[in-house]
Amino acid sequence: MKVLERLQDCAGLRFPVVTIGNFDGVHVGHQAVLKLARDRVRLRQGTAVVLTFEPHPLRVLAPGMELKFLSDPEEKLALLEEAGVDVVVRLPFTREFAAQTPDEFMAQVLQDGLGTRELFVGQNFRFGKERLGTIQTLMEAGPRLGFTVHAISPVVLEGAPVSSTRIRDLVQAGAMAEAATLLGRPYTLRGTVIHGNRRGGELGYPTANLLPPEGRVLPPDGVYATQLKMDTQTWGAVTYIGTRPTFGEGVRMIETYLLDGGRDLYGCRVTILFHERLRGDQTFESADYLARQIAADVARTRDILRGLSGAPARPSS
Repeated sequence: MKVLERLQDCAGLRFPVVTIGNFDGVHVGHQAVLKLARDRVRLRQGTAVVLTFEPHPLRVLAPGMELKFLSDPEEKLALLEEAGVDVVVRLPFTREFAAQTPDEFMAQVLQDGLGTRELFVGQNFRFGKERLGTIQTLMEAGPRLGFTVHAISPVVLEGAPVSSTRIRDLVQAGAMAEAATLLGRPYTLRGTVIHGNRRGGELGYPTANLLPPEGRVLPPDGVYATQLKMDTQTWGAVTYIGTRPTFGEGVRMIETYLLDGGRDLYGCRVTILFHERLRGDQTFESADYLARQIAADVARTRDILRGLSGAPARPSS
């Protein structure tokens, strides 16, 4: 998959079939649109193109707003490639870009820049200055500008449309199984393993520790049935997010205990896959009480992972 950051580099794309959006999380709704575009690409022997923007438009239009995302830029690109995208065009989003009228955007970006032949976007897609451009705008201009517009209905699961906002709310509520259904995979966080205070090792449960990644949606403090993935290997795990109140409030950390033996992961880049929240954070009377609870968390996690199709509790590669 190619990643281009200038419209000048898009010349010569073969029959570009374009989708537009931020694609945060690349959830099942996004995947449905990408599949329709990919199917069309196969039929026309064209190029599947995703047009997205960096930074997120709200960082420019509402700089005071706190934004948290379901995927980091690197992860988003990997998910788009997995979904069959051929080219990602990641344009800088500036106030000047936002000031384009709908007509200017259609002519300068879609027609002249990308050479769009077919466009797949959601029914509620808005674009251009003050978001004045709509699906109707695109459909009326498309024939004149040389492209066909496909308005895609949202994917509805459990009675409501799938959206990144809905998934963020689920993750922040600790509803990891429900979030996984809408994402089409478990929610993940990535980071580099650092040294901690070795409390887990003293309790008999050594952990791989991560700082919460900046700008990412975090599940609430508590304990989770998870897996830890490094390169091609995946291990069953229990993950704690919190400040360890039993030992006095500390820095918020993500601490992961591998179910089947410790490994030296210091300095390694790992991914945590969240399957189910076991409990909220608690303050225990003593380290012994905490160790007993961790043992119960481990036993419950083994049961949960055994029940997940294709999610082994023991190492896999």
